[in-house]
Amino acid sequence: MGWLDRFKEDYRNSLKSMDTEETVDLLFYRPIGYVWARLAKWLGVTPNAITIASIFLGVGAGVLMYFNDIWINLIGILLLVWANSFDSADGQLARMTGQYSKFGRILDGISGDLWFVSIYVAICLRVIDTTPLFSDYPWLIWLVAILAGGCHAKQAAVADYYRQLHLYFVKGVEGTELTTTPQIDAEYAAMPWRGNFFKKIFTFVYRHYTANQEVLTPSMQCLRRELKSRYGENVPMELRQRMRGASRPLMKYTNILTFNTRSFALFASLIAGYPEAYFVFELTVLNLLLVYMMWRHESMCKFFIKELKNTPK
Repeated sequence: MGWLDRFKEDYRNSLKSMDTEETVDLLFYRPIGYVWARLAKWLGVTPNAITIASIFLGVGAGVLMYFNDIWINLIGILLLVWANSFDSADGQLARMTGQYSKFGRILDGISGDLWFVSIYVAICLRVIDTTPLFSDYPWLIWLVAILAGGCHAKQAAVADYYRQLHLYFVKGVEGTELTTTPQIDAEYAAMPWRGNFFKKIFTFVYRHYTANQEVLTPSMQCLRRELKSRYGENVPMELRQRMRGASRPLMKYTNILTFNTRSFALFASLIAGYPEAYFVFELTVLNLLLVYMMWRHESMCKFFIKELKNTPK
């Protein structure tokens, strides 16, 4: 095998799964992330260090979006793109080096939340300063932002959860980060506070994040329990492949609810000079897509639950 073939194989191995990759990521963020990951590996930088760097970049991007100046906003957009390339790189580096950890997954999820908290606050302060309606009624934009932020959190959480289920169909238990609240509760109880203060805090947050995912996906939880009771961790490959085939067409909806679509809408609203329009997009288009995505995925899960219940053990 030549060096180019080894390079291509190493790059493919740094991806989660081609089933779950978005086109923009494959064309832009994953190649850039791979370069960052290779450099970090050579320098001995850990995935968590890259994640922390992405937090500073993303929060800095949000600060620059406060200013009613297109050139400063463009710098903020570039910083956010840079942050997301680091967000890609940390996962790719973890897969390249085997440096997986529950703490890393939690930190990775929190990083994106901190980016958008900074962005939401910046937009609110900006429109209060520049828009007469919100100058007179500042509580109104804060209310809209809180509603949009809550919807954003649910959209991202459910999309991530369905992607993890798909990765389970593709790679089995070793290829997914699916977990349950009882498992997290057990880990939390077994972890002493001494020497693990931040890990305890992050695990507590992650527990509630997972609980929210479970509440929003009742049929998926029934399917997981049925599979667990029948097969343990060894679901037959033939069944997993059929589930993968049913789930693959739905991945495009989970991908739309991730960073790229959201960032394009944000960038367009900033360039147009109406940053508050991003909240409207979040509350309408993305919420409608969330409802449709959940209906499709939950219907798929119900189909396989019915099939399993009608199949003798």
